[in-house]
Amino acid sequence: MKLVVQVKLCPDETTETALRETLHVCNRAANHASRRAFQTRVTGKTALQRLVYGELKQMGLSAQPAIHAARKTAGAYATLKANLKAGNYGPEGSKRRTKVESKPIRFRKDAAQPFDDRCLSWQIDARTVSIWTVRGRSARIAFQCSPDQLKMLAEYRKGESDLVFRGGTWYLYATCDIPDPEVKDPVNGFLGVDLGIANIATTSDGTVHAGKHLNQIRHRNRRLRTRLQKKGTKSAKRLLRKLSGREQRFAADINHRISKTIVTEAERTSRGIALEDLGGIRERVRLCKPQQVTLHSWSFQQFGRFVAYKAARAGVPVVHVDPRHTSQECCECGHISKRNRPNQATFRCTSCGFAEHADVNAARNIASRGVTGWAVSHAAEDAA
Repeated sequence: MKLVVQVKLCPDETTETALRETLHVCNRAANHASRRAFQTRVTGKTALQRLVYGELKQMGLSAQPAIHAARKTAGAYATLKANLKAGNYGPEGSKRRTKVESKPIRFRKDAAQPFDDRCLSWQIDARTVSIWTVRGRSARIAFQCSPDQLKMLAEYRKGESDLVFRGGTWYLYATCDIPDPEVKDPVNGFLGVDLGIANIATTSDGTVHAGKHLNQIRHRNRRLRTRLQKKGTKSAKRLLRKLSGREQRFAADINHRISKTIVTEAERTSRGIALEDLGGIRERVRLCKPQQVTLHSWSFQQFGRFVAYKAARAGVPVVHVDPRHTSQECCECGHISKRNRPNQATFRCTSCGFAEHADVNAARNIASRGVTGWAVSHAAEDAA
């Protein structure tokens, strides 16, 4: 299992200038490689590296940074190709897709740059790093991290580290390859988790993680962005840059805390975690414009990733189940009807009369489907 450890760099003024120049040169080189890839239609890692390696060296990069700039460009085109194939930019011939396909990929001047162990070395005990720059090697740059992160770096760091400049601060994102713990058998069944907008997550135990505060902040930020964009002054644009990413970081923090609570509870009670498979929901659901904005800001995929990697570290099994009719099915008798949901928060079965919070009822259906899915998958494995 691969995890990313983020550490904060504390460079002095001279080193910070060298790091900034290094990012600018590396991304200028990546943009050159991108233009050449677009012109020649050569986007494979090895082929593109052969095509532009000498040209990137002439731009002031040494051997390894030049290779990484070419590989970063090839990776960006591979991602673009996958997104086009998945239809994330619309159908073939659409205005948005045509615009994306008609020009080369561009990298920001401060975009992240990967470094391998030939360009970057860690002194874990001293909490310093040495990194290649266009001004020569910058040695003994102090970094800050938690004791747990330091231990993970010392034991499991492997592969590349990304140099990132964000919000006026320098970071290194280091990849750690951690051995996969043994997945525990869910002896007490599964903890079902229903995801939503009004309530971010609701468990089959009846715990409701409300999304009211997050939605209020999103609505407030949306109104503020609209006013600032309409105003269009320099001070308004400066404030927009300051606000950029703040909502996403706040939502990610909430998702981290909720997912940690859910995984901890499942581990404590020797259960697995059952989640809905919500892939493609944005394309399936038809909503009016205000609701579309809310749906597209819903970070259920991020929440699912957080649950998945935290559960993997704890050895807790995670299954994804079919979400159809989970909110309309009675968890007691199994009766399915739209009339079982008189409103958003209420579930009242028209067959047996069972009443419960609608999201709790849905979470219990998800939990039971998780048990069934786990049994079916393991029966297939045993038969094989």
